[in-house]
Amino acid sequence: MIRSADRATSGLAAARPGTGEPGTSEPAGWPVLAADAAAAFTAAVEAEELNLPLPGCGRTAERFAALARLAGEDLSVARLAEGHADALAVLAELGFPPPPRGSRWGVWAAQPPGPSLTAERAGRTWRLSGTKQYCSGARACTDALVTARATDGDRLFAVGTAGLAPVPGTWPATGMAGSDTLDVRFSGIAAEPVGGPGSYTGRPGFAHGGIGVAACWHGGARAVGRTLLLAAAARDVGPHALAHLGAVDIALTSAGSALARAAAEIDADPADSSGEAIVRSLRVRALVEATSSEVMERVGRALGAGPLCHDAGHSRRVADLTVYLRQHHAERNLAELGAAVAERGTAW
Repeated sequence: MIRSADRATSGLAAARPGTGEPGTSEPAGWPVLAADAAAAFTAAVEAEELNLPLPGCGRTAERFAALARLAGEDLSVARLAEGHADALAVLAELGFPPPPRGSRWGVWAAQPPGPSLTAERAGRTWRLSGTKQYCSGARACTDALVTARATDGDRLFAVGTAGLAPVPGTWPATGMAGSDTLDVRFSGIAAEPVGGPGSYTGRPGFAHGGIGVAACWHGGARAVGRTLLLAAAARDVGPHALAHLGAVDIALTSAGSALARAAAEIDADPADSSGEAIVRSLRVRALVEATSSEVMERVGRALGAGPLCHDAGHSRRVADLTVYLRQHHAERNLAELGAAVAERGTAW
């Protein structure tokens, strides 16, 4: 497996607070957030805390619970952890051995409009060129699984990150600032193919992994909801805020039940012989996105501006979760689900 030499996070920590590295377009405090998240991510990998049960192994609920717990502590760290855990699952599903201990992996598979990444054969090897967008852990990961366009279709490759060029200033947002999500330039970087054309999205684990992301959203929403719960336990917040708390309880409990059911169904049919994996993933992701959005809305309406203005942790969780939820493609994903239900029918 191609991989880079290990990289410390000192480059992140050395950036000047409020200015970024080396430009001036990162939000204030970005270098500190990114360095802290990278350090936590590195420590978790080295302690083997992210060697989670693989999807479909009979312990998928444990996997989802671990991701949700991490997200409840820090959504940026959870984003890095989820990418690493997903990379290990992808490699296992496609028949590759576990990567070297201590290596930190990302999955860089976004393909939005704009700059793209291409793959070309170079003798017996492959070379990647172009720009990949939305690379979480751009400077914290030692290795990554990357999608790129080849003449025979979209392919997945393993790359070491030592020769890559993250582009400073390509994540000026406050939300998820700690995830170090930057555009990355590839200049003829050697890459090892992982599976064949379409292998990444064509496997059952692609859908299973999408629910793992939803587990992170759920963990972040629980942390946001906890702000209202603690306020209501500490003082008289009034009947309207209590009504919002009741609705938050219903939303979070419903989403948690959906994740638990999905985990059980994945364990019962890990190879997706029923063909339900994509529909299940679309349903669960849409539900968790909606309930997480509802939780943020209701907590804000119940408590007003106070926590957003005076509670740094809560304010950052709301900003982070707002951005993280946009990995759900809203009406586009709902249309995919509607088309699948119209074609296949549904139990309800």
